[in-house]
Amino acid sequence: MLRRRALMSTALAVLAAPGARAAPSLRIGVLRFGSFSWELDVIRRHGFDRLAGIALATHEYAGSPAAQVALQAGEVDMIVQDWLWVSRQRTSGADWSFFPFSNALGALVVPSTSKIHGLPDLAGRQLGVAGSPLDKSWIILRAYAERHDKFDLARETRPSFGAPALLAQELDSGRLDAMLTFWPFAARAEAAGMRRVLNMAEAVAGLGIPPGAPFVGYVFSARWAAGNKALLDGFLAAAARAQALLESSDDEWRALAPLTRAQTPAELTLLRDYYRAGIPRAWGKSEETAAAALYDVLAATGGVALVGPAKTVAPGTFWPTGLS
Repeated sequence: MLRRRALMSTALAVLAAPGARAAPSLRIGVLRFGSFSWELDVIRRHGFDRLAGIALATHEYAGSPAAQVALQAGEVDMIVQDWLWVSRQRTSGADWSFFPFSNALGALVVPSTSKIHGLPDLAGRQLGVAGSPLDKSWIILRAYAERHDKFDLARETRPSFGAPALLAQELDSGRLDAMLTFWPFAARAEAAGMRRVLNMAEAVAGLGIPPGAPFVGYVFSARWAAGNKALLDGFLAAAARAQALLESSDDEWRALAPLTRAQTPAELTLLRDYYRAGIPRAWGKSEETAAAALYDVLAATGGVALVGPAKTVAPGTFWPTGLS
């Protein structure tokens, strides 16, 4: 809440500045049906961008790789991405920086009648994993299984990697025994009758990671941010207002229902609950420490293929605005 109050105060200060000119425009790369698009919809419908004295220009992309390319090419000023990508890019000389958008992670789900109730029950089973073998949820689940069950998921299961929508179809048809997927798809699966075995947030806590580690955030050039401080602060203020409304108002979620593509009230409720659980409560040194601890776990399990040659999070990865 301290973070939100500080950012909202920034928005009011920007609006009250004398001699205000035309609102500066922030070019944002967004995935059309991602949760970031929900937040941007709330910002626009309630005029939080105008209140902050800024304008938003969105550019839609089909997937994260395309958004990354757009950011690197200078087509947009900001995208949503995970901080592991930022850290690895910084190790290679880039100057991207990260401010948290969501701490939400996915979950391991199975059919309601499945006999799988714990990770060792996955032995010999066909496990669908959303993303690639370097997806952070897969690395976290492997580390958790090794630490708590002395169970090597990569060796003892038959993992297959792919798009979450395709994996959901495979699980529903019985061609998969379990699915590790991103949180919006976990919510949809549970609404359709699947059973949650383990939430990845629980796995992170079980690995001894302090609370508050972010997972995805707003990513932008540090040089750009230094030269556009009012624009960045205005956006962060507008985003904080939108998240506060999404946390407090069920009516807001009903207004968002078409954009979320929720098929039932139960699905919308689960999407809401997963989203709310992932709203960052603070951003400061303790959260950076939690992220560093998570980096150690991810690097130990995922190795150089995941994090590159760096032994720690690259300096400058985390943008300091809004420290509580």
